[in-house]
Amino acid sequence: MWKLKIAEGGKKLVSGNNFIGRQHWEFDPNAGTPQERAEVERLRQEFTKNRFSIKQSSDLLMRMQLTKENQCGAIPEAVKVGEEEKITKEALITTMRRSLTFFSSIQAHDGHWPADFSGPLFFIQPLVSYDQIHNSVFI
Repeated sequence: MWKLKIAEGGKKLVSGNNFIGRQHWEFDPNAGTPQERAEVERLRQEFTKNRFSIKQSSDLLMRMQLTKENQCGAIPEAVKVGEEEKITKEALITTMRRSLTFFSSIQAHDGHWPADFSGPLFFIQPLVSYDQIHNSVFI
């Protein structure tokens, strides 16, 4: 099973800042429980099935690993607000909690958010788009 190593050294890796912000994948065929390996296989099949409609991988393996490590609690259900409905304080707070819980669950222990492309800050928009794809409403 593949495991994301964050802020750690590895074969032939050097660092001037103790590997802060560095991420790399290592493969261990014996890693994980049978349930985790089954979940990885399910994610792989889902990506393969949707690869023409959702081009990015959505970092599904990374998200599974970080969510397990971070234990931030369940992400609240999405709030649906129609165009003519008034936005309530409760809806706003729930949406903000949902966003904070989501981003806390995928944050690495050294503070950065690993991704397929961990480029400049303008790239945070796809993270927000990912949550919108999954029936969330950002206000």
